[in-house]
Amino acid sequence: MNRERFYDVIVIGGGPAGLTAALYLSRACYRTLVIEKEQFGGQITITEEVVNYPGVNKTSGRALTETMRKQAEGFGAEFLLAEVTEVSLEGDIKEIRTEKGIYNCFGVVLATGAHPRMVGFPGEAEFRGRGVAYCATCDGEFFTGKEVFVVGGGFAAAEESVFLTKYASHVTILIRGEDFTCAEAVAQAARNHPKITVLTNTRVLEVTGENALGSIRYQNTKTGEEKVFAPKGDTFGVFVFAGYAPDTELVKGKIELDESGYVCTDRNRKTNLPGVYAAGDVCQKNLRQVVTAVGDGAAAATELEKYASVMQEKTGIRLERPHKKDDGQPGVTAEGNGQAETGQAVTKQQTSDGLFSQEMLTQLSTVFSRMESPLILSLHLDERPVSQELKYYMEELAKQTDKLSVSLSEEGGSHLPFVEVLRKDGAKTGLRFHGVPGGHEFTSFVLGLYNAAGPGQPLDEETEQSIRKLDFPVRMQIFVSLSCTMCPELVTAAQRIASLNPDIEAEVYDLNHFPELKEQYHVMSVPCLVLNEEKILFGKKNISRLLTEITNMEEKGGI
Repeated sequence: MNRERFYDVIVIGGGPAGLTAALYLSRACYRTLVIEKEQFGGQITITEEVVNYPGVNKTSGRALTETMRKQAEGFGAEFLLAEVTEVSLEGDIKEIRTEKGIYNCFGVVLATGAHPRMVGFPGEAEFRGRGVAYCATCDGEFFTGKEVFVVGGGFAAAEESVFLTKYASHVTILIRGEDFTCAEAVAQAARNHPKITVLTNTRVLEVTGENALGSIRYQNTKTGEEKVFAPKGDTFGVFVFAGYAPDTELVKGKIELDESGYVCTDRNRKTNLPGVYAAGDVCQKNLRQVVTAVGDGAAAATELEKYASVMQEKTGIRLERPHKKDDGQPGVTAEGNGQAETGQAVTKQQTSDGLFSQEMLTQLSTVFSRMESPLILSLHLDERPVSQELKYYMEELAKQTDKLSVSLSEEGGSHLPFVEVLRKDGAKTGLRFHGVPGGHEFTSFVLGLYNAAGPGQPLDEETEQSIRKLDFPVRMQIFVSLSCTMCPELVTAAQRIASLNPDIEAEVYDLNHFPELKEQYHVMSVPCLVLNEEKILFGKKNISRLLTEITNMEEKGGI
């Protein structure tokens, strides 16, 4: 057992419930690790406006959860961006296996949350990413000036329909029941909006099309009347907000779940196993909101404080107290890596002092100090203003460290402008970014530099060897939007794979600057991944899933 990887409590999931548990536990001086596979903050980060969190008049989901994370970090909580692959929850000492190694602990908080459900109507899966979408924040802009249908009658359907009116020419909400099932105030905002039509007792029969959505057929379940919407020479959008399914695959067969897959707990959020608690949307409960999630996290943590104390006495294992951060600067994450290495979003921000805020500079300094080899940022530019923006961006970034230098290439290339990351001898790393890596892609770009320069984000030995053994050329084109919260995971995974194998390339494109690619591949949702210009995949993917897709293509003769 590795003492450095031993914790009093490990929290699996970095949403409001997990962050609150980490805050309470670390404040009580217990060594706590939060493991999150995607992004710290959870589902609420895609909500642009939160107005019902007590004590906060109005904020965004991302801002609210970032404050929670910083509070927990301030008391010494540690953070790790990795996928948990297996858990052993029996006995006094639990084992948590991740793609970045094995961790042990006395207690566990399962705060894995839930993911959007698919309705299952014909054509839904086939046209996902080509007209069918599940995130208004990520994909709304793709439907600017177009008709949009929203499927669902809950809180998300009502709220996101209003959000979509920023882009869509008109929004039609299709509700299977008699009315909305959310709070009246939220429903009224949708009902009263001049660009929204609400159809109740209505179900989708099918969506069809060729490369993109061409038609939707729906039916009034009371009258039996069917209608078809099929705009001539254009496409449209269907956004599905039909509730969530719990992310409990990891613990299926290990702890008690109800018939819907939610975790069964007592009122203190204890499961049927000693030392194992659950919190947030993964739990069996009537109301799934941020305010109930943080309550769950606090309740579970308070019980685990007692449990961890008993286990310390029983096993004789006493851990060093977490180091508090009272200076407001980023703390140290698991494995001794800087905050930016966890994948926490560091967004582009213009300040009076320059392009980067002081906090961003501190995080950049942490990452740059760990880079082993210098890199060259080779710029391929054209006459568009975005080229000058990219040049300024890279020059300012290079000023922060002697590990980076900027050069102007005379080779040109397709889909300008882009920055190509080269090694100090001019050798290619396989990493390119087309456009300007701002917004949510700033962190993934910096992590790409860290991975290319070494040592890179840690991987388990089996995964690393599998990547290095790939002996065929792979070109990964990743199409993103800088406002998308789901894109960085795929980008970071692709770049990490490319950094370990010279036969693999990872090219990232901000689709805002390359509409021709959007048309060529019929992209109506991000992230979108194109493998060797043949296989098209939509949705977020971690390293293991991406590696599986690449391997499957080779086995099927597609590469």
